Amino acid sequence: MSDEADDAAAVEEQSHITRETGPYILRPLLNDIPLAADGHRDAVRISCVELWQGNLYVGTSGGEIIHYVLLPPDPLDQSARPTYIFASRLQPPFSTAGEAGAPSGVQQILLLPNAHKACVLCNSTLTFYSLPELSPAFGTTQVRNCSYVGGVDLDAQVTGQPPGNSEVIMISMKNRIRLVKIGEEARPIKNIEYPGSLLSLRRGSFACVANGQSYALLDVDHQQKIPLFPISSVGDIAGSVGGQAEAISSTMPAGQGAHGTSLAPPNSRVDEDRGHSRSTSLGTFVGGLGRRGHSPRSQSEDRSGTDTPEPFLREGSPGPAVSSRQRPTEPASANNGATSANKPLPQPPTQAPSTIPPLLKPNILSPTAQEFLLTTGTNPADPGVGIFVNLDGDVSRGTLEFDSYPEKLVVDGRGAGVEHTEANAQEDEDGWLLCVMQRESGESVKKSIQMQRWDVDSGDPSYEKEWMEIFTQSTTASDSANEASNNTLGLYKTTDAGDIPVLELKDKLRLSRLRLSRKGSAQGSPASIGSTDSRTRTSIERVSNEMELFESQDLAGSENGKGEKAEALPQGWEASRRKEEDAFAQRFTNLRSRIVVWKGDQIWWAVRTPLALRLDARLDLAAIGRGETEPSRFVEPRVVVKVLNSIRGQEPRTESEFLSLGYIRQKASLLLYVNLLVSDDSLGEGVAEGERIYVREALIDGGLDPRVVLAVTPELHEEVIEGRQGTWIYGGIQMVAQHFTSFGPGYRVDSRISPGILELQRQYLTSWRRKKGFGSISDEREVFLTIDAALLRVLLQLDKAQPKRASTAGMKPNSSVRAELYALVDQKDQIVDCFDRAVALLERYERLYVLSRLYQSRKMAKEVLSTWRRILEGEYDDGGEFADGELEVRKYLSRIRDSSLVEEYGAWLAARSPKIGVQVFTDDHSRVKLEPTAVVGLLTQRAPGAVKEYLEHLVFGKNNPQYVNELIKFYLDNLLSVLQSSESARSTLLQSYETYRALNVPRPTYQQFITDNAIAEEWWHNRLRLLQLIGGSHGAASAYDVPTILQRLEPFEQELVPEMIILDGRQARHSQALRLLTHGLGDYDTAINYCLLGGSSIFYPSSSIIPKEAIPSRQDQTKLFDALLLEFLQIEDFTDRVEQTGDLLDRFGGWFDTGRVLSLIPDSWSVELVSGFLVSALRQLLQERSETTVAKALSGAENIKTSADFIKVCDQRGPSIEAVE
Repeated sequence: MSDEADDAAAVEEQSHITRETGPYILRPLLNDIPLAADGHRDAVRISCVELWQGNLYVGTSGGEIIHYVLLPPDPLDQSARPTYIFASRLQPPFSTAGEAGAPSGVQQILLLPNAHKACVLCNSTLTFYSLPELSPAFGTTQVRNCSYVGGVDLDAQVTGQPPGNSEVIMISMKNRIRLVKIGEEARPIKNIEYPGSLLSLRRGSFACVANGQSYALLDVDHQQKIPLFPISSVGDIAGSVGGQAEAISSTMPAGQGAHGTSLAPPNSRVDEDRGHSRSTSLGTFVGGLGRRGHSPRSQSEDRSGTDTPEPFLREGSPGPAVSSRQRPTEPASANNGATSANKPLPQPPTQAPSTIPPLLKPNILSPTAQEFLLTTGTNPADPGVGIFVNLDGDVSRGTLEFDSYPEKLVVDGRGAGVEHTEANAQEDEDGWLLCVMQRESGESVKKSIQMQRWDVDSGDPSYEKEWMEIFTQSTTASDSANEASNNTLGLYKTTDAGDIPVLELKDKLRLSRLRLSRKGSAQGSPASIGSTDSRTRTSIERVSNEMELFESQDLAGSENGKGEKAEALPQGWEASRRKEEDAFAQRFTNLRSRIVVWKGDQIWWAVRTPLALRLDARLDLAAIGRGETEPSRFVEPRVVVKVLNSIRGQEPRTESEFLSLGYIRQKASLLLYVNLLVSDDSLGEGVAEGERIYVREALIDGGLDPRVVLAVTPELHEEVIEGRQGTWIYGGIQMVAQHFTSFGPGYRVDSRISPGILELQRQYLTSWRRKKGFGSISDEREVFLTIDAALLRVLLQLDKAQPKRASTAGMKPNSSVRAELYALVDQKDQIVDCFDRAVALLERYERLYVLSRLYQSRKMAKEVLSTWRRILEGEYDDGGEFADGELEVRKYLSRIRDSSLVEEYGAWLAARSPKIGVQVFTDDHSRVKLEPTAVVGLLTQRAPGAVKEYLEHLVFGKNNPQYVNELIKFYLDNLLSVLQSSESARSTLLQSYETYRALNVPRPTYQQFITDNAIAEEWWHNRLRLLQLIGGSHGAASAYDVPTILQRLEPFEQELVPEMIILDGRQARHSQALRLLTHGLGDYDTAINYCLLGGSSIFYPSSSIIPKEAIPSRQDQTKLFDALLLEFLQIEDFTDRVEQTGDLLDRFGGWFDTGRVLSLIPDSWSVELVSGFLVSALRQLLQERSETTVAKALSGAENIKTSADFIKVCDQRGPSIEAVE
């Protein structure tokens, strides 16, 4: 039984949603209307409905008008609805229908607001009443044999004309149409000969009318008629209607003089019982209406008497009056009225057209100021056509198609493309046509309302055509048995509009609190208290207030983001906020409509479906409509996508549309996103990429609070941060979101976010992050705290799946994900707001290098260096990006200004990597400059291994002689300690000398030899540096203590021959130095350099520039060469002796005295061995001789020239006489 109940509830829910997907929805106006005063309403139905200024008039087929009065809702109760209460029941007088088949009961209620009058057509008898209480007007004036009353100028209604309190109506009588001005009195204006008129509609002087066969357009001012087309295309009349204008006759009603007499009462008997029968339930509210208890009755006993009524009152020969207790449908022959049995009834006019009811009823509407809409067809079950004609009788636009011929029509909306005027300013732009027609439903045929657009062509994308189903409430058995009554469906557009509150719209559009944390996640949301049953509302409010109290106390202990304690929220703040949101949403829930629908004993308002409700119902259908083919799907994506596409690019025209479009876009995007999460293949790669892209774009365009999206996402829901007052979203979205939050029933604990969803979130959150700084975002701080944390987590997850590749500083990241991850933590204009959470996430994912970049963006140098130190000391970094970490640390230390950090981490780096660490203190571009003395002390204490590197920088890099002794001492200590402790080191040195001497001549210098053949030992390289230093390569020859160094080297003079040579040279023991070079090393080229450059510069680097002052004078060079010659002449190997001596004399013969050389060369040597020197010497002698001869000649010539100049001067001055004393 429960399953059947559930199925029935599901069907009812789906039916309700289906009704709301159409352009119009039904909202109850009145239920259980007492259609009959005696309670027997089986055969009584509603025939017409009208409304004006809170007065509702319901006409019935029983010939009664039930009057209801509006009781406004309590302004303090936002959920209250307006109520109509029973005021009175009126039985308009009528005469026995004179023709078989004529309509019975109240046929029309025509309200004339300007004249404050009402025209009631009941059983073909027209009577007049005053508004609003429907008291009789114009005495007992009646018009019998009337088929229709209307023709009120639609243009005058819009513009407020005619002036004064009067309106002109058109009364359709048997042979003519009569124009009557209704004001303080009813005054006939003219008669228009148009027999059998059934319907009329007028705009200005043009009236569109219809009889039983065809339509026509009348010019009431110029008395012309334009026949249009037939109502039915079947019959003889179908081909006889033309389109030429025809003149029509018009007469003034009899008795209409210049002064215009008023209408006389009829000469007919009216039963005393007919009139008002008022309800006493209104008390004083309707007390003023009770003074007119009954309608006045006629004083005439016999309507066939001698008195002849005015032509306005008579048309043909009506039957006798009918008692209110007599059925209106009884034949006239059964009436025992006052008509004389001896006097026969008058014959009907011969010119009257046939009174056979037409097969199809005419329909005339005027959707615009220049058009009429007419219907035509063949029979009620066949399709019909709607034709638009203008005031000239020409077709003005495309036709409309109906599934069957419409019985009643109502046009609503000014229409697309219609000029916006003051008259239609309050109407919706979309033009709709509502039609009552037959519709096949299975094997039966029932009446339904079809809705279609009349202002666009059927091929237009905005064209719609839908059905409105009418579901009545459960009725009694007798009502159910009365199939004819239930199948009666009415539709009408009232004079005045009514206010219809759509409370479900408020529930959807108001902001409600979404609880994103387990605390306060009760089964019911406090936002739904306003719509809760009154029996539980008090309990829920109490629980809600208790929750608010606890939350406010917790929030009072939290911080406000600035390190300050936040103040406690006032008690009841959430209830106050809900009231504010209710009041705001209430503005959009009161709709207005003039269209009423009735069936059985119920009346509804047909209201334009609010955009939010209509589209939301379609979204609900997408969820309800899922079937067994896709049981894992939460919604049918195609349906949701169709809804989104229908509003794509649509710009809101009102505030209500703005909220509605935003609500639908947000809910649709959330449904699509949740559908991805809960579908089976969302955890793999089954979801198409295009679907993910569409969902992402929908989320971005929808603008839904990203915290809601993250709250329904596995893993990422942990990053959601709420403000002190929580998260407030549209109430229609709250239920969906609450169902799938981390503690809702739809959340899957074992869910894991797939790479596709991660990529979707990456792009979605990145798009949202670009909005940072926009002032229009609610809860901006909490929103972007959440976005930053979630985006960081998403990027970490995506990057974790990327292949690892070590990178160095300055290299581009190996993926776009990593590049975006770096950009996120590096940005200084949009820093990561959730700093503490970001640190925790990076620690959790073991991304230490990325953490250091985050610290850099905040200029937290200490934390940056500390993190790098953790990586370099071996702590695991999952990214592996810090490959050249030591170099990165050195560069960073040169950029910061904190001297304490430079000292601490510079010394740490120097201890770890001396070469790189020393650069921290030697970088000329470093922002922190430390004194060398302080650096030496710091390194000596914390990084002894880096002292040598730093001193070498000072001495060799900066040419600073101040630290030469320290560096020499360091080299000596290292070298001597090795020689003292290592026999192999001493052997290596001695072996190097032997190996060098064994080389063929010419051989490289010993310096080049030991450099090219250096071994990978620190002491070897230290020795090379020592030779460079004591050799005076840095202009520091006099800066170190030679005797002290020589004293320390003496124990190893056999192993350290080059050092002893340099030190001998510093002590001017050149002969000893040259002897060691010649006989100890066998380095003849260095010996020659020793003579040229001096003993202190023999180990100059080849690329160095020798200072001029370091080069000995030529005299000293001559002495050194002389000493070298002596050593060369003592070379043990004769071949080397001859070769080196000859080469020395050949190359540097100019520095030798020829006589001394000849005296030193052994006599046993052949002249040929020194021929080069001798030839050079002789050439030098000849050159000197020739130079001397030339010099003498030049001197003689100069002497002669000087003598000649003297003589010339003497001749010029002449002799001078000097007195001799």
